Amino acid sequence: MNKIRKGDEVIVLAGRDKGKRGKVALRKDDSYLVVDGINLVKKHTKPNPLKGTAGGIVEKSMPIHQSNVAIVNPASGKADRVGIKLQADGTRVRVFKSSGEEIKVA
Repeated sequence: MNKIRKGDEVIVLAGRDKGKRGKVALRKDDSYLVVDGINLVKKHTKPNPLKGTAGGIVEKSMPIHQSNVAIVNPASGKADRVGIKLQADGTRVRVFKSSGEEIKVA
């Protein structure tokens, strides 16, 4: 079970974007995720008339390792750790470590 999922609001803990917040756009694989507005790079693209794209410099979000981000607790507004809690019916849910409350799926 991934502790950070698509749609979660996260805060960056390390790197050049430290302190910035954003929503997880997608998970690249088990350990990397793409966050909107975080880890932006300038990519030089060639024009492609068949696809109708113009050439130039495009800003693109690149993947960031999940160890460098933490989920934001909306109650406190701060970074928090995620734990897994087993419910009585056998389902597993994500909970905030600080308060123990369940993380709402966005």
